[in-house]
Amino acid sequence: MKTTFMAKPAEIQRKWYVIDAEGKALGRVAAEAARILRGKHTPMFTPHVDTGDHVIILNADKVILTGNKLDQKMYTRHSGYPGGLKQTSYRKMMDKRPELIVEKAVKGMLPHNRLGTQQATKLKVYQGVEHPHQAQKPEVWNF
Repeated sequence: MKTTFMAKPAEIQRKWYVIDAEGKALGRVAAEAARILRGKHTPMFTPHVDTGDHVIILNADKVILTGNKLDQKMYTRHSGYPGGLKQTSYRKMMDKRPELIVEKAVKGMLPHNRLGTQQATKLKVYQGVEHPHQAQKPEVWNF
């Protein structure tokens, strides 16, 4: 009788992938990046083990939001003090920190526990096409 395969952390060989977000919808880029970070693209996927690969997202400033989301969707944070709610539209966030928008979209699609936090550390987001990870020999991920 065969048993269910469970990946062990020592058996995992991690790769690096580059995703070009230019002209692509934010949600589609984030969903594909989350899939790679979790390891769902590999046959040795195990839900409770970090089997994912590293992801580099380039051109975060050229990602698109469909509809009126640039003005209607709000980035919300709270200082913890009374009256400390701060809201910023995504249009302003795209001008200031487009990397943060992509990072938050991807992190929202990962598990909200210690495993998801560990998987999120393998995400690197950059505004332009330059990145300092050439030594890892990243492969281009097309979707």
